[in-house]
Amino acid sequence: MFKTGFDNDKYLQLQSEKIKERIRSFGGKLYLEFGGKLFDDYHASRVLPGFKPDSKLQMLLQLKDRAEIVVVISSEDIAQNKVRGDIGITYDLDVLRLIDNFRSYGLYVGSVVLTRYESQPAAQAFARKLESLGITVYRHYPIEGYPSDLGRVISDEGYGKNDYIETTRELVVITAPGPGSGKMATCLSQLYHEHKRGVRAGYAKFETFPIWSIPLNHPVNLAYEAATADLSDINMIDPYHLDAYGSLAVNYNRDIEVFPVLNAIFNMILGESPYKSPTDMGVNMAGFCIVDDAACCEASKQEIIRRYYKSLARKKSGVGSDDEIRRIELLMKKAGITTADRKPVGAALVKAELTEAPAAAIELPDGRIVTGKTSELLGASSAMLLNALKALADIPDGELLMSPKVIEPIQRLKVNHLGNENPRLHTDEILIALCICASENPTAQLALDQLKKLEGSEMHSSVMLSSVDLKTFARLKVNVTCEPVYQKQRLYHK
Repeated sequence: MFKTGFDNDKYLQLQSEKIKERIRSFGGKLYLEFGGKLFDDYHASRVLPGFKPDSKLQMLLQLKDRAEIVVVISSEDIAQNKVRGDIGITYDLDVLRLIDNFRSYGLYVGSVVLTRYESQPAAQAFARKLESLGITVYRHYPIEGYPSDLGRVISDEGYGKNDYIETTRELVVITAPGPGSGKMATCLSQLYHEHKRGVRAGYAKFETFPIWSIPLNHPVNLAYEAATADLSDINMIDPYHLDAYGSLAVNYNRDIEVFPVLNAIFNMILGESPYKSPTDMGVNMAGFCIVDDAACCEASKQEIIRRYYKSLARKKSGVGSDDEIRRIELLMKKAGITTADRKPVGAALVKAELTEAPAAAIELPDGRIVTGKTSELLGASSAMLLNALKALADIPDGELLMSPKVIEPIQRLKVNHLGNENPRLHTDEILIALCICASENPTAQLALDQLKKLEGSEMHSSVMLSSVDLKTFARLKVNVTCEPVYQKQRLYHK
């Protein structure tokens, strides 16, 4: 059952005020590292029920006349074709998507920075593409000994060899398609260059997770560790904050590791650092907007389990690792949870055992569990989807929403003309067929009208789903997990 645990309106108010306050404190130009996702922070909305996926965007729009955006992407991620797991596109394509989205809201995008640039062919090609589109591109390079060799980092052989990013507004938002892109290093490089040019500039960090003002092992913070298990990020008590203030605050390893570099740069520029700890650098107010801790804890525990299944699937498909899985297993132990705490898992596995075929189950927002089995006409996910719509519309279970006469011609088209081996309809195909039937069948239309009500549902499949089905459920905002088992034993899977 969905329970609101986060006050989004309060968050927008507190967060905007905090950022304006930080701009004033530096009295010149502020480089603001924007962590997480601006338009579609679905992780935050899952672990903080009530958080709107575009909350950061709405906050930024209040400052849009004072802000410009610089998008950062790692050249290594371009070369490796790194993919955003939530929307299924590569980081380089997501840069283009982000720029389009920013511009559609009237936000000014100044440039793109390629970090860790070593003339990788894919990075060179992407730079040429951006420049052909009229987008200014800058290049930042790996620094030997970063971040520990301060003498080299803070020199013309370190930050000094990076391109200087030309900016025109007082608030420069540094954002990226995902973590590990080099946002902080970009900000610090700019501080070095601004100092050489006699420009007063400051730095702050806007990262939702980990939330510094709640305990280290709070499920919300554990869920963040699970989300970044592939990056080996670790939440830690900030030792600098503890030493300076005698109080506990949560941060993570990369910020703690780079803090001496930031302090050294500020000491060089201002004579002294305005920050006593990595936590001081942040402006995150999310922890003060949790209004139902129990709801956020439960939502976060479910997210950890989802991340565990995702890591199992990544390992099965050859892109994950045993280390990533072990990290999340340890987090599950800390949170006191197992896969049995995800309700649709047991229902799907029982259905699969009874039918001796792939099966799926979904927990609807009202708590009901609905299952689907494999048949000659439909895959388990498609059957489950239809059954869920019928349940939401109070349509009797035995009533057909569409005739087999509608489905069978589509199957023949798939097999005889489109080269598909599997005649069963995917979820997108079954929804199209349902739309066709709805033109003459009021019951089918009633079922279609329930699609919006699926948002926030929890689904599990006894086998790994096709990319088509995964995309369909993502668009319906259904949270999906799968057993790490392919439906067919073969080497190539679509």
